[in-house]
Amino acid sequence: MIRRIRLFLTQHIDGFLLTVLSVTMLLGLFVLYSATGQNMDRVMNQFISIVVALGLMWGLANLPPQHMMRFAWPTYVVGLLLLVGVALFGEVSHGARRWLHIGVARIQPSELLKIAVPLMLAWYFEKRERTMRLSDFAVAAVMLMVPVALIAKQPDLGTALLIAASGFYVLFLAGIGWRVILVLVVAVAAFAPVAWSLMHDYQQQRILTLLDPSQDPLGAGYHTIQSTIALGSGGIFGKGWLAGTQAHLDFLPERHTDFIFAVFGEEFGLFGVLGLMVLYLLIVARGLYIAANATSMFTRLLAGSITLTFGTYAFVNMGMVSGILPVVGVPLPLISFGGTSMVTLLLGFGILMSVATHRRLVKS
Repeated sequence: MIRRIRLFLTQHIDGFLLTVLSVTMLLGLFVLYSATGQNMDRVMNQFISIVVALGLMWGLANLPPQHMMRFAWPTYVVGLLLLVGVALFGEVSHGARRWLHIGVARIQPSELLKIAVPLMLAWYFEKRERTMRLSDFAVAAVMLMVPVALIAKQPDLGTALLIAASGFYVLFLAGIGWRVILVLVVAVAAFAPVAWSLMHDYQQQRILTLLDPSQDPLGAGYHTIQSTIALGSGGIFGKGWLAGTQAHLDFLPERHTDFIFAVFGEEFGLFGVLGLMVLYLLIVARGLYIAANATSMFTRLLAGSITLTFGTYAFVNMGMVSGILPVVGVPLPLISFGGTSMVTLLLGFGILMSVATHRRLVKS
């Protein structure tokens, strides 16, 4: 009986991936405890979010990939409708309209698009695998840019760029030619002056601040200056857990969300940062292994996009906090406080586990 229950719970779970994810999330709880000033309420809220997210991940891992294909376009359409709802009826907070009230809950629909966009594009290319033409990539690009434009309008440039990256990974893995990519790069470069004029003042200021944070040390450059001070002060071995001064003396802003990596670097030092990077690299490597061994174009594109997007999230946050990328409001995956982000991430890993374990069942 116990063996049957164990088999039921674990037969569609990738043990290696779950282990690395669990270690990373546990580490995140310890860092969050320090970053919040030992606030157990927030730690418990994050723990509850992890438990809920793990349950959803298990449910998605047990859903065969061919069933996921049925939900591709409905999920995408619902996501677009929710984004339109945000534009029309969304709640304005800190100058941005990103949240939507539905009954008793408040949701951020852009999070749903992190899964819906690669799911939709992977489904689209699966249907056209045998007769794929350049026009198919053009149609896919339009399907990608519609939600990206709606999210950028909120404005939420960071999320828009990351969703654009998740869609681009699908296009790339589907076989878009290097010549087309080169043309796109040239087009983006040519459009840059126009894009600059369309940016909000604070978005322009973030890019200028990247070049010289000291031009406004108490304003736009404050986040970057304080986060780099925190990272540098950690040295090789760090100051020790709960001993970070930049965070606990309130110099470091947003220390439990977007800038929690600075808290981590200050308390655990270079070796701790390298250890965290190893965990992320193990997750990405496992995800790419699953994608490489997928049995269909749909699963290969979906698994590859989810994995590469996860790696992009980690790189962007670390780059933002260390001052080599503009501040775009991207949380550190599996570490930063936030239930919606945690659920979205683990839903993606549930898809990866489904691709991995159902592939093994098919081959046997």
